[in-house]
Order: sequence, then C-alpha cells, then structure tokens
Amino acid sequence: MGDRLAGRRALITGGSRGIGLAIAEAYAAEGADVVLAATNPAKLEEARAAVAPHGGRVEAMVCDVTDRAACFALVAKAETALGGLDILVNSAGVHIPSGFLDQTPEDFSRTFTVNVDGPFHLMQAALPGMIAAGYGKIVNIASTAGKWASANQAAYNASKHAVVGLTRCLAVEMGPKGVRVNAICPGIVTTDMGDAFLPAHAKAAGTTPEAIRDAALKRAALGRFMGADDVAPLAVYLAAAESDGMTGQSIALDGGMVFV
Repeated sequence: MGDRLAGRRALITGGSRGIGLAIAEAYAAEGADVVLAATNPAKLEEARAAVAPHGGRVEAMVCDVTDRAACFALVAKAETALGGLDILVNSAGVHIPSGFLDQTPEDFSRTFTVNVDGPFHLMQAALPGMIAAGYGKIVNIASTAGKWASANQAAYNASKHAVVGLTRCLAVEMGPKGVRVNAICPGIVTTDMGDAFLPAHAKAAGTTPEAIRDAALKRAALGRFMGADDVAPLAVYLAAAESDGMTGQSIALDGGMVFV
C-alpha cells in the first residue's frame, strides 16, 4: 500500500467493472477514500468488496449518469460521505458500433447521453466544491477514438472527440481556480466492454472478430491490447501531486497505435 493519494477523496463512475474498478482499486491502494458509482447494485456491492481490502474507506452508490438530477444527488452524497471530493473520474461509457447509414437515432443519442452528458452533469456538480477548496483533479476516460477516426464508429468517435474537447476547455477555464482536468485515451482494452467491441465491430464491418483483432494488433507497436491494470497507474498519476503541473492533456494509452 502506498500513500500517493493519502487523504484524497475520489468519486469514480463506471466503478463496478473494467477500467473504473481497476482505478478504484489502485486509488484505494494509494490511500484514497473512494465512492464507486454504477447502475447495477449487485455489481456495485461486488466491486466494493473487491476494493475494500486495498485500504481506505469505500462506499458504493447507485447512479445513472444520464439522469442529471441523479448525478447532482450522487455528488452531494459522496461529498457528505467523504467530507468533500478532491478527485472525479468519469469512467462510465457505452460503445455501439454501427455503419453510419444503419445507425439509429436512439443509439446515437444514447451514446452521447452516456459518454458526454454524463461527464458534463458530474463535472458541473463536482466543480463548485473543488473551486471552493482551491484544488481538484478530474480524470475523464476518453478513448483513442477521440484522437482519430474509423469506420462504423461515428457515434462513439464523435462522443469521445467531445470528451477530449470538454477536457481541454475546462482545463483552460478551471486552471486559475486550482482544478486540473485531463483525459486518458485507451485503445482496445481487455474488459467486458472491450471484449464486446470485437464481435460488434466485426458485425458492423461485415467481417469476423478475428479479422478486426488481427488488424488492430498489427497497428500496435507493442503488439498487444491494453488491460485495465495498464490504465489504472496513469489514473493514479493524474490524480496525484506529481501531475499538478499537467492539465488539458489527452493521453493515448493503446500499445502504440495512435501518435497524436
């Protein structure tokens, strides 16, 4: 157990699985008190039980990030439970691959409602407390899809470009108030969501999951996909004091696929 986040208080959405859960475990291991938020109560309790042994206080709170009122209530409950918030991690997200002409308005809207509106609501809710304290860290989980474009991912690509744009704009606006805002841009990650990406993208592209996987791996300089445990250490760095000089950055973590 370390102490890089000792005394810090973090709220992590999408905290019941995948990248969000890995970040929660890493934060707790570095001394942070953590609130996990997600939509499934049973999965949340499993996650809370997994994070608790790493140290620190761990709370689990149900929240649908598409519900603005629920997001504000979540932040208020988290601030009450932990005595404030120093760190917000926006990790909840959806990915619905589809050819553009086959994309339904419902799926397009759903992608933006979760991936963009959710962070928007939560940042608006959490920032007043951070500004009052004169310090805060926001870590948005974007994607390399926010740095480049690919077929059959119009909604997801557009939503993650929006997250990168929000990150940059808020970094400029909130920097003078002591709040740093950065984004992590993972490539394909071996989580439930990442594993579901291959067959869904293959279906949209009219090919096989193996073909999608092989093509992606050929582009990766390191020849592998990332795991959630690859993402968590970067999230620790962006929440810790050693990154206090960094804001507005969107960092690709993809095994060497995207170099911008």
